[in-house]
Amino acid sequence: QVQLVGSGGGSVQAGGSLRLSCAASGPTYSSNCMGWFRQAPGKEREGVATIYTGSGSTDYADSVKGRFTISQDNAKNTVYLQMNSLKPEDTAVYYCAADYRCYGLNMWWHFSYWGQGTQVTVSS
Repeated sequence: QVQLVGSGGGSVQAGGSLRLSCAASGPTYSSNCMGWFRQAPGKEREGVATIYTGSGSTDYADSVKGRFTISQDNAKNTVYLQMNSLKPEDTAVYYCAADYRCYGLNMWWHFSYWGQGTQVTVSS
């Protein structure tokens, strides 16, 4: 059983930066793919970025390309989401997720393991 603990959310003004962290524990084969998803009030959950922890291959939502970077520290079993040039529309609860494969940013329901969520609020 994979357990994910996310952290690093907070409040920031537009144009600012935040870094989210997601520490994973449990069978590593079950977290070959790790990702970040977000859900704003009244909206569906959406994919932000995913990374294959073996190859480092990444995928990003168009809305965050060039602003967000997903990375990993395999020694710490931790995945990060560096968020720069934040916009008010980035405001949401951010969740980290894991599974043995990446199912695509628009298929969040396939991911088996989820962290508890961390709030990111961007003010204009």
